[in-house]
Amino acid sequence: MKPLILVSLFLFSTIAYAQQKKPNVLFIISDDLTATAVSSYENKACATPNIDQLASEGVRFTKAYTQYPVCGPSRASLLSGYYPNATKTFGYVSGRKNIGPDRKTWPQLFKDNGYYTARVSKIYHMGVPIDIEKGSNGKDDEASWTERFNSQGPEWQAIGEAELVQGNPDGKIERKGGNVMTIVKADGDDLVHSDGKTAKKAIELIQQHKDEPFFLAVGFVRPHVPFVAPKPYFQPYPYEEAKLPQKVKGDWDDIPERGINYVTSVNGQMSLDQQKKAVAAYYASVTYMDAQVGKVLQALKEEGLEDNTIIIFTSDHGFHLGEHDFWMKVSLHEESVRVPLIIKVPGKKPAVCHSFVELLDLYPTIAELSGLKTAKHIQGKSLVKTLDKPNRKVRNMAFSVTQGGKTFLLRTDEWAYIQYNEDASAGMELFDMTKDPQQFTNLASNPNYAKIVSSFQRKLRKKLKQVRKNDLGFTYP
Repeated sequence: MKPLILVSLFLFSTIAYAQQKKPNVLFIISDDLTATAVSSYENKACATPNIDQLASEGVRFTKAYTQYPVCGPSRASLLSGYYPNATKTFGYVSGRKNIGPDRKTWPQLFKDNGYYTARVSKIYHMGVPIDIEKGSNGKDDEASWTERFNSQGPEWQAIGEAELVQGNPDGKIERKGGNVMTIVKADGDDLVHSDGKTAKKAIELIQQHKDEPFFLAVGFVRPHVPFVAPKPYFQPYPYEEAKLPQKVKGDWDDIPERGINYVTSVNGQMSLDQQKKAVAAYYASVTYMDAQVGKVLQALKEEGLEDNTIIIFTSDHGFHLGEHDFWMKVSLHEESVRVPLIIKVPGKKPAVCHSFVELLDLYPTIAELSGLKTAKHIQGKSLVKTLDKPNRKVRNMAFSVTQGGKTFLLRTDEWAYIQYNEDASAGMELFDMTKDPQQFTNLASNPNYAKIVSSFQRKLRKKLKQVRKNDLGFTYP
């Protein structure tokens, strides 16, 4: 081959490599979705075919945990890259105030590196249903986005057959606004509601920005209460066939008072039928959300972007569906803190990873996959090596907090340890997750487990010291 041809080929390949597109990022987050309601995890009663398909194509993490089982602080943590106890961000905020103006959020890092960044609906905190009804920005972080779009919907006021199953023992109240379990089997199609509009806008943005690198964050609000979805999504879930979790007499007797969740079958005055209706309506809401996920993924495929797009699917935290007669989130019990997490990266084989991981880890992981450097003070750990070696351990435990950062969870393979207050003055819980995965028997006060409790107390002190060791300028007691 002539030297001139060789030089030309070399220059052509060099230019082509330099012009290679940066990987796109499609980040999809569902609101209040417990791993126990995703059929590619362990619940076959709820149909999630599109999430399941993604799970079969990507890496499915079986032990992913939120850092705070409430929407606002969870999202502030995963998007800022800090534990809630590092920034003292425990409320319904974006986290920007506490990390300061000079530190980049996860999407902002991409924005400042030449990406078009957009959010559709709830990524940082939005009040559901109030901000969805208004179509407002909620507690958003404007600096994170090139553009942002809200998806207004009727929520609990949607036209259709409605029923309030919480705080309504005589059934006289048809529906109620706010953070309560109102069920609406709504008239009309998917586009009447926020999530249908979110999918439509996400598809439009994929089509409009397919020729430039993008970081597209798509936030679906279902299955967050109210349980609202078009009527056909309820048909596969007749409430009479819904199965409630096992109920154990005296279930609360061995746990601290603060361990009893803020919404229960007792204070919600929920009959067994109302409990079944809540479970069925949650599943219907999940299936409606899953259908919208499918639309977005199909659009990505149709635009020929699958081979250059990193896809993440997760939730901000879990949700209780009657376990221990608990409902909703906030609790540090398994159903409230464990979340589904799927990462699909072009060129990587499907796999299942059983390492403990945290939502906090998404920031450094996706940045590394995209060739972007994060600040050294970011507190997550990269999961990149698990994508090729799913048996690799990233963490030997998960850490989560609740109740204003004063209640703590350390979750290992064998144990779940919950401590109320740093001095344990409000009690402790210890569960053998091998023998008692449903967490019915609290062993914390059993003298036979005193050494294990002491070990976890030491681990917690060490973890809190590590978490608070940052350059944010906060002073801690």
